[in-house]
Amino acid sequence: MKFWDSSAVLPLCLHEPTTPNLKKLSVRDGAVVAWWGTAVECYSALARLRREQAISTVEETQARMVLHALMSTWTEIEPSMAVREQAGRVLLLHPLRAADALQLASAIVWANGQASGHEFVCLDHRLREAAQREGFTVLPKQR
Repeated sequence: MKFWDSSAVLPLCLHEPTTPNLKKLSVRDGAVVAWWGTAVECYSALARLRREQAISTVEETQARMVLHALMSTWTEIEPSMAVREQAGRVLLLHPLRAADALQLASAIVWANGQASGHEFVCLDHRLREAAQREGFTVLPKQR
């Protein structure tokens, strides 16, 4: 079971250069853990891509359907006081935005405060770095 950040979930919904590697990771494990706000972050990214005309309305609708299917199978970390407190803590230590802090905090709560031995799937450079410093094994491995 791995924690998946929105930046890694989105390529499972759309075809991007990182899609094949992330699909392999997803299929190999099959168990996805995600933050409660991941879907909203993905919806936002899809709408932005449509507005920028990087994807069509049809592609956005198809990607939303794939996202909805993923959501029905993943384990979701709900908003809680523990997540809020961890987010506040990680913001003191790492140069993250609020949503990224909530992603990382949710992963820490999921790991019961013991990041070592747990995997964090993410493509965002800043969040990858913070997750690594917290002790997570960050995937996909980068060369």
